[in-house]
Amino acid sequence: MKERFRVSGGARLQGVVKVDGAKNSVLKLMAAALLAEGTTTLNNCPEILDVPLMQKVLEGLGCEVQLDGPTVRITTPKKISGNADFEAVRQFRASVAVLGPLTARCGKATVALPGGDAIGSRPLDMHQSGLEKMGATTRIHHGAVVAEAEQLHGAKIKLDFPSVGATENILTAAVLAEGTTILDNAAREPEITDLCEMLIAMGAKIEGAGTSTLVIEGQKELHPTEHNVVGDRIVAGTWAYAAAMTRGEVTVGGIAPRHLHLALEKLKLAGADVETYDNGFRVRMDKRPEAVDYQTLPFPGFPTDLQPMAIGIAAIAQGTSVITENVFESRFRFVDEMQRLGADCSIDGHHVAIRGKETLSSTDVWSSDIRAGAGLVLAGLVAEGETNVHDVYHIDRGYPQFVEKLRSLGADIERVAD
Repeated sequence: MKERFRVSGGARLQGVVKVDGAKNSVLKLMAAALLAEGTTTLNNCPEILDVPLMQKVLEGLGCEVQLDGPTVRITTPKKISGNADFEAVRQFRASVAVLGPLTARCGKATVALPGGDAIGSRPLDMHQSGLEKMGATTRIHHGAVVAEAEQLHGAKIKLDFPSVGATENILTAAVLAEGTTILDNAAREPEITDLCEMLIAMGAKIEGAGTSTLVIEGQKELHPTEHNVVGDRIVAGTWAYAAAMTRGEVTVGGIAPRHLHLALEKLKLAGADVETYDNGFRVRMDKRPEAVDYQTLPFPGFPTDLQPMAIGIAAIAQGTSVITENVFESRFRFVDEMQRLGADCSIDGHHVAIRGKETLSSTDVWSSDIRAGAGLVLAGLVAEGETNVHDVYHIDRGYPQFVEKLRSLGADIERVAD
């Protein structure tokens, strides 16, 4: 059944909200469980739609997967299938994370080319090139990427761009390869560090987690472990920008503030009062935001996943902001929907100039991806009248209890049949 969110603007968000484990981490950790025979337990998992989708992927490979609220248990047999060519893989991008583990354990992996959010092309060139340098042969065949290797070996690999997905697949293949792999220009996102920490707990030898150079000494085998998923910095950032946009005061727990350092600094520049704690932060805004420029970059730069929130706050700020998108070329599809709400935006290549207005006007808008959907809801919170956000299944893929948590902060929002 199709659903929409009906949002009435004007509420000032206030209260306390806790974030769950990161979507961009839990799915990769589930894939990494393929590397060791036995039962791996993940705690602090978000209850989002993509987790049962990854469950189907792993079950199709021969695993037993139990979902018990925030706990996911994955039992991996001694022999697993290397063929992930089925419908679940095509529904979300993170499914490609099984490529590295399957190549390492099975010697051959066939993974259907994944789908997911409509935010731009995300080719697998760097994934394939990295595996090839480790001794695999790869090809695209009948809509799937196929990788084969009798035995992977260590290699020196330098990524053209610090791709999160390529870093993950090379890393999870290298932990079972013969010899030492040095991965330069690796992604530095907290979710990569989280994956490294779980792999180390499984017996992997990895140096440089959190830096741009990873040194991986391959092991003959790994063992299962229990691991707590890192807090979701993108969900936390969404609540931070919601507080600032609605001139509210929200305390966010369950997240290391350093994972959002630049995003919170931008809010300070916009006029917000931001106080950080060991495991959370508070954002308070008492006035109309000031215009601030943003450019998205790999971590520790401003996250591309928070770009819709940057556009949202810029749309109601005093002055003109310029947002530059350096990661995904199609992410400005969100701007079209913001213009429906009355935002004054002009796109020029990978830049968008936004002239802030006192308020937005309500209408019907459509989500094109997870973060765009959340950004549209935030815009609806500061629009006059009632805004209907359609295609909310996108939001459900990345935000657990999205409506319930917004309502607990005082938002006027409800889920209704579309």
